[in-house]
Amino acid sequence: MTERNQYDEAVQSGDSFEILYRRHFQGALTRSGASVVMWIFALVAFLLNQIRINHISGITLSVLYLILINPPFLLILKHSRRRNLYNAFSMLINVLEIFGYTAVIYFMGGIEALYLTPIYAALITYLGLIAPRGFPFVVSILCSASFSFVVVAEHFGFLPHQGVLTSLYPPWPNQVMILAVVTALLLVVAYISSYTAIVQKKNRIRLREQNFELTEKTIKLEEAEKNLRKAHEELERRIEERTAELKGANDQLRVEINERKQAEEKKKRLEARLLQAQKMEAIGSLAGGVAHDLNNILSGLVSYPELLLMDIPKDSPLRGPILTIQRSGEKAAAIVQDLLTLARRGVPVIEVVNLNRIISDYLNSPEYENLILYHPGIELEADLKNKLKNIMGSPVHLSKTVMNLVSNAAEAMPEGGKIFISTANRYMDHPIKGYDHFQKGDYVTLIVSDTGIGISPEDMERIYEPFYTKKIMGRSGTGLGMAVVWGTVKDHRGNIDVQSTEGKGTTFTLYFPATEKESPREEPVLSIEDYMGRGESILIVDDVKEQRIILSGMLKRLGYRVTAVSSGEEAVEYMKDHTADLLVLDMIMNPGIDGFETYKRILELHPGQKAIIASGYSETERVKKLQKMGGGGYIKKPYSLEKIGLAVRVELDK
Repeated sequence: MTERNQYDEAVQSGDSFEILYRRHFQGALTRSGASVVMWIFALVAFLLNQIRINHISGITLSVLYLILINPPFLLILKHSRRRNLYNAFSMLINVLEIFGYTAVIYFMGGIEALYLTPIYAALITYLGLIAPRGFPFVVSILCSASFSFVVVAEHFGFLPHQGVLTSLYPPWPNQVMILAVVTALLLVVAYISSYTAIVQKKNRIRLREQNFELTEKTIKLEEAEKNLRKAHEELERRIEERTAELKGANDQLRVEINERKQAEEKKKRLEARLLQAQKMEAIGSLAGGVAHDLNNILSGLVSYPELLLMDIPKDSPLRGPILTIQRSGEKAAAIVQDLLTLARRGVPVIEVVNLNRIISDYLNSPEYENLILYHPGIELEADLKNKLKNIMGSPVHLSKTVMNLVSNAAEAMPEGGKIFISTANRYMDHPIKGYDHFQKGDYVTLIVSDTGIGISPEDMERIYEPFYTKKIMGRSGTGLGMAVVWGTVKDHRGNIDVQSTEGKGTTFTLYFPATEKESPREEPVLSIEDYMGRGESILIVDDVKEQRIILSGMLKRLGYRVTAVSSGEEAVEYMKDHTADLLVLDMIMNPGIDGFETYKRILELHPGQKAIIASGYSETERVKKLQKMGGGGYIKKPYSLEKIGLAVRVELDK
């Protein structure tokens, strides 16, 4: 609302004069402040010797006059309740202020202080907004007359000439012209202010007309609403009559809607899981392919040192470097196994295991000693449940899981902290949050918690993604740790839950189905004589030359007669004219037929032919089909002498 609107509406409302008084009070403060600014400006000019003592004295008195005339008039206006009297006193205070401003201009040099005349324009503009429309013209004439009086009186000697800027004192004709221009400009300002007020009034009238129209429309709408309400009541009456008939159909519809909502929500969840599964499958396929190729390459680093060590004396200086090569190859093979676990293509050895033993073995391992060496500020507390139930699982994978969880906990505490490991028996009768597929029963829980930096909500959704890590790649890990943990838990038909608070720490809880089976007794250590050959003939079928050479050397060392071919087609041709006590088949051979097709064709030539399968992958469906056809055990690359020797000996002794 503009000030002009407030003025017109104020005189018609109960609090009209209160509004007008507040407006005048604010104006008085503003004008008094402007007067003080002018006085400061004059004081600076006096200190800079631009004006004399009589100038600053006159200006000071004028400013005091402008300030002191406001309180009595404001007091009168505050208690005035008649509009005409109110307007008269408002005009009077403005006229008196004009005299005060003119006095300031006079003491600043009269016609030489022409730059101060915008004070008149500001006063006129202000009155145009809050006063009746005739006020601006009256005030503009008074301002012009007051200023002209000072100029004329000063020129003809009625008032002493102040002579502030005598070099700028214009001739009399120019002074007359200046007065005319000032008068014209002040009238223009008054006209603009009045015109603005007129435009505001027209806008206000138009708004009132629009408000009246809206009021009429509102009345019509209220009438329409009454009619609508009557129709609505009639409709409700009819609906109530048919409620009994429609209730059953309505309940059925509600059930269908709920089922549809649930189906849509389930569909969204499945789509999200499918997308995640496709992403994991794509990464897994890549990892699996890389792992297969690496297994072939690593065979030389793992298998050759074992053969060389058998020929080198125990005191030879070469044993140390060769053992280093072998251990490096075994470490690389462990990383490859992580890739296979990630690809869900690992070869889990399922047996009865006890988590307490897995954890105890890890805490006494060189890997744990190295971890403590790199993180000296870490303290570990273990609370292993007595009489912990056994689980069915792979000791290697479970040990790797414990190692990864403890390693991650240590990495999350760069300044040191505590790691807590605990196990317990637990009966679960409700699903864990985030898992739809759940079976009631006894579980063994593994809890690993830390007091580290925690995991952010954004990272929480991605912690199980392969190669996603906040660590420095190559220094803290491969980025596969949590992906391997996730894959291991899934392979063991278990569940995993994680709770984390940034700045406080993280807790991983793993659930594994318990079993009532007892752990088997430890098998005695075998010597090489237990799996030596007796001159049996073996045919190796592998498309990689290095693999054929390595495996041939190992089997010959074990006392077998060995023949090696580079493809399935060559193997079939060889078996047309020869026999072999055992086949060692690589499952994936490119180009040409794979191990399954090779064995199938050889069975047509030699029914009951014995064979074992070797590959860098796990037991695929084709591997299982081959075993159903008569194939024997499965060997994962890279080879070790004991592993290949036992597999061959077991198959030949069947």
